[in-house]
Amino acid sequence: MTRVLAGTAILLATSLSAGAVECTAAAEPAIDWSACNRTNLVLSGADLAGAHLVGTDFSLSDLREAQLSSANLEKAKLVRVLLVGAVADKASFTRVEGYRTDFTGASAKGASFQAAELQRADFTDAALSGASFEKAELGRARFKGADLSDNRFAFANLARAEFSGADIAGSLDFTGAYMFLTRIEGVDLSAAKGLVQPQVDLSCGDAQTRLPEGLTPPKTWPCGPYD
Repeated sequence: MTRVLAGTAILLATSLSAGAVECTAAAEPAIDWSACNRTNLVLSGADLAGAHLVGTDFSLSDLREAQLSSANLEKAKLVRVLLVGAVADKASFTRVEGYRTDFTGASAKGASFQAAELQRADFTDAALSGASFEKAELGRARFKGADLSDNRFAFANLARAEFSGADIAGSLDFTGAYMFLTRIEGVDLSAAKGLVQPQVDLSCGDAQTRLPEGLTPPKTWPCGPYD
């Protein structure tokens, strides 16, 4: 019994040691940084394609122009992380915890942001075609100039999110989305799916906003200046 316990302890220690080494290893494709503390680091240009980053804490880190294609960042912490110009096509950001995360100019085509917490995230000029934001928290998020096409925002919180100026080439799914003061001035939503009149009545449009057939703009849009 003593030998068995000793052997188990050695295996556990070896496993923990290996994990600790992996957490401090240099960035490389397919690396396993799951649950590692990678906060407040400069990782701009790092190649993390296909990396295992489940639960990794990147808070306050610089990941500008990083390669994150097909990486798994499920439940990662991305508070105030810079992802400007990063390439994250088909990456998983499912259930990430973020705030003021900056995706400006990033490419996240076909990526999953399902159930992500990304209040005040900035997706300005990002390439997001085919990405899913289903059930995501996107209060005050910015999509100005973003390439949006065939995106899912079903049951997402889009309160005060900004879509004005987005490049929408296909349909967007707004089924069940909360659209309180969502900025849709000048946006062509004629091909949108799941959009209903109560959502339109809560949002902020203008004379240039185009709606799906059967929906009409409110007599007065409930909108104030940008804040």
